[in-house]
Amino acid sequence: DDFEWPEFDERTAASLCYTSGTTGRPKGALYSHRSTVLHAYGISLPDAISVSAQDVVCPVVPMFHACGWGIPYAAPMNGAKLVMPGPRLDGASLYELFEAEGVTYCLGVPTVWLGFEAYLSSAGVRCSTLRRVLSGGAAVPLAMIEAFARHGIDMRQGWGMTEMSPLGTTAAFKAKHQGLDRKAQAAVLTKQGRPVFGVEMKVVDDNGQVQPHDGKSLGELLVRGPWIVSAYFEDAEASAAAVEKDGWFHTGDVVTIDPDGYMQIVDRRKDVIKSGGEWISSIDLENAAIAHQDVAEAAVIAVPHPRWGERPLLIVAPRPGSRPDRDGVLALLADQFPRWMLPDDVVVVEELPHTATGKVMKTRLREMFGDHRVPDR
Repeated sequence: DDFEWPEFDERTAASLCYTSGTTGRPKGALYSHRSTVLHAYGISLPDAISVSAQDVVCPVVPMFHACGWGIPYAAPMNGAKLVMPGPRLDGASLYELFEAEGVTYCLGVPTVWLGFEAYLSSAGVRCSTLRRVLSGGAAVPLAMIEAFARHGIDMRQGWGMTEMSPLGTTAAFKAKHQGLDRKAQAAVLTKQGRPVFGVEMKVVDDNGQVQPHDGKSLGELLVRGPWIVSAYFEDAEASAAAVEKDGWFHTGDVVTIDPDGYMQIVDRRKDVIKSGGEWISSIDLENAAIAHQDVAEAAVIAVPHPRWGERPLLIVAPRPGSRPDRDGVLALLADQFPRWMLPDDVVVVEELPHTATGKVMKTRLREMFGDHRVPDR
């Protein structure tokens, strides 16, 4: 009661976070007190993160990753208990922490949840209090959502960027989806979701023409809102390239938006593969490959091809004690994709390179395998 709250303009700078640099050098995103509070309001809504005083929340993300996804602000604002994970993010350590603190809700990147689910399965244990998980930072494959469901945990997908404070969308059901069969519901859960209130979204083609929300028309996603950056910190060149004069921010993601407003990422503009004039989504191939019983992680990059220009190369990391078979992985993909979309080769590595925020470093993979030559087809 004796604390004297300082008075200053709500647009005063509050924190500075840098992008992960997976597609180039890191850029600074400066958040104000106003944007931080509004973001906390927005993500607290029922169809967003939905934090309440009944929750015990653990953000399994570093504070430098968009200020812990804004959870250190949203949790206390709603009266929720906030548990910080500490340095040990292996499956066993997280399980012990969640059980000791009674964690009901946690957030993190797919890399973390792969290890956590593997521990739950190998140890044969169930979480007594954990009921909800939000995964973001990379597309979440259906196989992971289903694996968590078997453990009694509802995994929801979210999407955002450091430049967005970071949350932009969550894949929450509408009332019309509750009675759908499992396959139809899965089609909703594997999308990045509907925008949080306050976030505007549109899809534009290469000529800047706005695309319809039909779930088919591709284009770059542009976003605008009160907690989305209007410029990068002390970087006029990057700001001019990313932010239009009317405030629309270029995300660099190639997406579709369906009639219900659900956004689905097809690929990053820098990651999409153009082979023989046709576009191939690296994300679709990666998510399908992870469903293989011996594959823990997967990444697809484009490699040069003398005839087709580019062809997809699949790079996989094995599950503990396993060794993925090239032909077996390709056979799994062949059931889901036309022949021209299939990777021409599969490379097995001990582990994929990651950034400090858990994202796969495709720039590093391109350096490692840029000279890889795939068989002519």
